[in-house]
Amino acid sequence: MPRRFAAADIGSNTVHLLVGEITNRGTIRRVVNVSEWLSLGEIVSKTGTIPSLDATKLFETLRRYKRIADDAGVERFYVFATEAMRVAENHDKLITEIRKEIGIKVDLITSSREAELSLLGIGLDTHVHDNTVLVEVGGGSAQVALCQGKNIVEQASLPIGTGRLIGEHGLRQPAPQDHLTALRSAVQPHWQQCAKPKQGGVIVASGGVARGIMRALHPDGERMIQFFELEYLMRSVAGLPIDEIVRRFRVKEKRAGSLLPGSVVFYEMLEHYQQKQFLVSEFGVREGAILEMTMAEVAK
Repeated sequence: MPRRFAAADIGSNTVHLLVGEITNRGTIRRVVNVSEWLSLGEIVSKTGTIPSLDATKLFETLRRYKRIADDAGVERFYVFATEAMRVAENHDKLITEIRKEIGIKVDLITSSREAELSLLGIGLDTHVHDNTVLVEVGGGSAQVALCQGKNIVEQASLPIGTGRLIGEHGLRQPAPQDHLTALRSAVQPHWQQCAKPKQGGVIVASGGVARGIMRALHPDGERMIQFFELEYLMRSVAGLPIDEIVRRFRVKEKRAGSLLPGSVVFYEMLEHYQQKQFLVSEFGVREGAILEMTMAEVAK
């Protein structure tokens, strides 16, 4: 029987579980790939903490994921948390309670480690050049890494996750023109701190926000997003209510709400890097975590 590993990511939009089998070619076959949208990034941006009701939903989700992982017969189950948990004032208390009540150890990873795992994961479907910018936009932050092959030479964590932007700016749909203008003005300066690659650099995006944009624009699965397509999406969804976004772009309701802030973040990214396109990877931090577990087992 192929070896199975599980990784769960307590992210700022979703809590996501991946159970993967390692194939003979060193790739990952997804056995279980489920997520629960909890919007922790938006909640933390408004309250500074993860309130008890939302903590209860998180605990219920993790209990269910533990049962799924156990039933799948995984060798290891790695659970980690990112930006929303990092900035929540009560994260120490919650992590302690999760271990005590559910029996799960949660690793509160740094933004640098998040970027490292993402870089490992995107290698499953993307060739990483010696002049690559890796961008992963989540609900709480955007991780940006300038890569030389398999090495990260510069890294930044930007506070422009989609949930955080929604919470901090009171974003609603349809968005008034002044909201869109304010949103762009708020996002733009954060990109200025990111180093630009040398001429000929490429941008690779991973994570749920990028994949949501890709599926809204390219239901055929085309992974390259063009600047004009992104501009069209940004301006289109700004003027639409959520139910119309769902109908027109065939996305789930929760994902529909992230398309406007997500498209603004990537639009300003392309403006900063003076690029006309970026590539979206189907893989990322969870796949990277599973690959890392596999390599650790082989090294023993």
